Amino acid sequence: MSSVALLPPVWVDRKPLFDRMIKDLSVQPRVSVDTESNSLHAYQEQVCLVQFSTPTTDYILDPFVFSDLSALGPLFNNPSQEKIFHAAEYDLICLTRDFGFEFANLFDTMYAARVLGYPLVGLDNMLSEKMGITIDKRHQKADWGARPLTHSQIDYARLDTHYLFQLRDVLEKELAEKERLELAREDFVRACKVDQPRGKVNGASWRRFSARKDISIRELTILSELCTFRDRVAEHLDRPPFKVLDDDTLLAIARNLPEKDVDLAGIGLSPKQIRLWGNDILHATRRGVDAPLVTREQVRRPTDAVLRRLEKLKNWRKTTAREMGVESDVVLPKVYLNALSEKPPRIMSELEIALAESPWRFRHFGPQILKMLGG
Repeated sequence: MSSVALLPPVWVDRKPLFDRMIKDLSVQPRVSVDTESNSLHAYQEQVCLVQFSTPTTDYILDPFVFSDLSALGPLFNNPSQEKIFHAAEYDLICLTRDFGFEFANLFDTMYAARVLGYPLVGLDNMLSEKMGITIDKRHQKADWGARPLTHSQIDYARLDTHYLFQLRDVLEKELAEKERLELAREDFVRACKVDQPRGKVNGASWRRFSARKDISIRELTILSELCTFRDRVAEHLDRPPFKVLDDDTLLAIARNLPEKDVDLAGIGLSPKQIRLWGNDILHATRRGVDAPLVTREQVRRPTDAVLRRLEKLKNWRKTTAREMGVESDVVLPKVYLNALSEKPPRIMSELEIALAESPWRFRHFGPQILKMLGG
């Protein structure tokens, strides 16, 4: 922890405090943002805290006590105000899912660190290396949906935004020195485009198994019944499905077809699980044995030509990443990798259109990519 004493954060749980926070945030040229969710502790995860920092104040917003957070929308979507996140992707997905926010003008300090080639890009690693600040990560997997939060949880939450201004400035300077700031900013813009996340559908989790070739159609049908049972229990208890039964256990049940409690014990279920749900699990298994077979989702297989182009691009990307000292997806993100493999440009103008959102990549890699794709 920093040796400098910090002012207490403002805990925003009343309308006057919310209005005061909005008024302050709205006049800032940039604010740092983070969220805490409860994915490890609830059936349907939700945003449990939203943290903001300005150069002078840390705010921690309790979204549970407000029915309307739409006043934050203009902040997130304001192109003239920079929002600083660390590892923005998950935060943006959660904020979009729960509140429908849209985003503009983002700076992601984790992604900036990746573009610079840092091997350890967690916030604790970056603050330790760049600013000599140690953060206690004990609360990383805390149940943020519980109330009241402890003082140490609140302190942990505020530190996720408090130092992002300084870290952002350090990384921006390094990006400029390495002539990679434009590249990072292009990807910040792309990160703002968040698809509306799909809600969790009870029982649909069996489809995660669908693409596995080592699972038969009958086993998949049994898994569909087991997942329906598991999701119903998880929703009732408001806990993640894996905390009822994990996927490996479900698959073992589908393959071994237990008939009695002792068979469930042999698969690895605890006495408590057997006591609570043993009969339901056995009934779900029997239903799956007798039920009409489910239809396996067919994944469209790319043509051989697409696969060859994909392999060429991956090999080039790996070599280029090694030369730049970064991970491969920094050189060419998956979205471009797939698009160029499936619809290869024949001339530079077509490649320029394909990389329209990344002029930096077009300038630096365009001729190599076109030559590789046979253009």
